[in-house]
Amino acid sequence: MQDIIKQIPLYRFLMYCQETEMPRRILDCGAGGDMPPLSLFRSYGYETYGIDADPKQCEIAGEYAKQRGLELNIRQGDMRRLDFADASMGFVYSYNTIFHMRKKDVEQALKEMKRVLMPGGLMFVNFLTTNDFRCGQGPHLGNHQYEQFDDDLPVIHSYYDPQEPDSLFHDMEILYKEDRVLERIYEGEKIRQGFVDYIVRMFN
Repeated sequence: MQDIIKQIPLYRFLMYCQETEMPRRILDCGAGGDMPPLSLFRSYGYETYGIDADPKQCEIAGEYAKQRGLELNIRQGDMRRLDFADASMGFVYSYNTIFHMRKKDVEQALKEMKRVLMPGGLMFVNFLTTNDFRCGQGPHLGNHQYEQFDDDLPVIHSYYDPQEPDSLFHDMEILYKEDRVLERIYEGEKIRQGFVDYIVRMFN
């Protein structure tokens, strides 16, 4: 039985992918962790590839795949310098990952994701928004960029006004956009999170 992955918006991206005639090759930028979402796409017959900057997270994902007999092809890598050929992927995504860097690096990562995407291919990316409860916390690096801590390690978080990322996709067709604000209980506290999700298509 297929595990239910935690990254629920990727089910919508899968639905969009399934409705196309693109080759079933997909790249996940930020693919590591204890339940890699590439397993969802693999269960639908996709040829999967993934990169993660953290070798430990790659190892954890590899163990998950090994236990289930899956070939996910996840390795260490930098989404700002993808080691894949031009126009080699039918689909590419980055979920809850791309905003862990400065905005100039986000732009470089998106250029690389576009480079490896085939004409007509689909991309899913989401961004933190200024509606998030953590926006404004920690040392300010300018333009809603902050140094904050995840798992006791300093990590850059870049926050966007909900309309701000539109310009990053000026050379693509925006098929779906959702500005999400959600409240949930986290470690006994009610928190508010803000995201904006994009599903976009490369022009032919």
